[in-house]
Amino acid sequence: MMVRFISALILVSLSFNTFASETVMRTLKLMGSRYEISVVAASQAEGDRYIDLAVAEISRIEKSISSWDAASQTSEVNRNAGIAPVKVDQELFQLIERALQISKITDGAFDISYAAMDRIWTFDGSLQEMPAEEIIRQSVAKVGYENIVLNRAEQTVFLKLPGMKIGFGAIGKGYSADRAKALLMEKGVVAGMINASGDLNCWGQRLDGTPWLVGITNPMNKNRVFAWFPIENSAVVTSGDYEKFVLLKGKRYAHIIDPRTGYPASGLVSVSIFAPKAELADALATSVFVMGIEAGINLVNQLAGIECILVDDQGKVYYSKNIKKNEQEMEIAARQK
Repeated sequence: MMVRFISALILVSLSFNTFASETVMRTLKLMGSRYEISVVAASQAEGDRYIDLAVAEISRIEKSISSWDAASQTSEVNRNAGIAPVKVDQELFQLIERALQISKITDGAFDISYAAMDRIWTFDGSLQEMPAEEIIRQSVAKVGYENIVLNRAEQTVFLKLPGMKIGFGAIGKGYSADRAKALLMEKGVVAGMINASGDLNCWGQRLDGTPWLVGITNPMNKNRVFAWFPIENSAVVTSGDYEKFVLLKGKRYAHIIDPRTGYPASGLVSVSIFAPKAELADALATSVFVMGIEAGINLVNQLAGIECILVDDQGKVYYSKNIKKNEQEMEIAARQK
């Protein structure tokens, strides 16, 4: 299962009393996760109105893509797996289209049909030995993005195999952050931040005219930050296993499962992706975690406008070719406990 942690990113948003402007922030639970929404507005009342608009937009998206809501279009698609195509709204159809594109470029490391996987891995301390190979193999029998059939002319989605399911746990919060940001910009909000459980999207500048500042959590000590980056009109997403993992025969396995094999990813403890949109950063963070260091960085280096920082289970830092940060400084910081 692909999960994102609330503590993955720390945002510094300082307020300065300049003219009538102020930064208005609200923390609340949406889509089953913790959201922080901040806007620069003329007053508290104006800021609250803008945040209400963002909350309504995120709630609207949840009703469409939630696989837990029996009335959602996603649930209708899942109910008709192996039976018949389902006509969906253009927004959901295009979201699935984009998800399949990411599946293709990551060779299936990202796959929204992971939702059909049996939950045989636990990360609460109860798992003491590796699940049987046959059980793991069976867990991914109904997973495979190639079996998601889209008909653009009819705007339908069909899951070929009975029992298949799609879910947006590894892309939905990023998408919601993008949509909320776009709506607020359309309404004239000059600056703000949407933090969807660590899927973070910023635009504009803080009240003092400086960029929003994002700190990447140290995976070896989650109470510390090992790198800071200014962010302007872009997104950052971190995927980490430092709160949920299992040790079996001395080997560390992440809570992030490779949808192609059914086995947890290993080797990396943190992946941070910088991208123009949170949806893409969200999907790539999970994908790179599964793909590993060499394949992950090679992919990111081929994608325009995308950068990454990876930390392995020994505290060694790797980063894509255009990250503007001293490698030695980051590695020393990441190893600090």
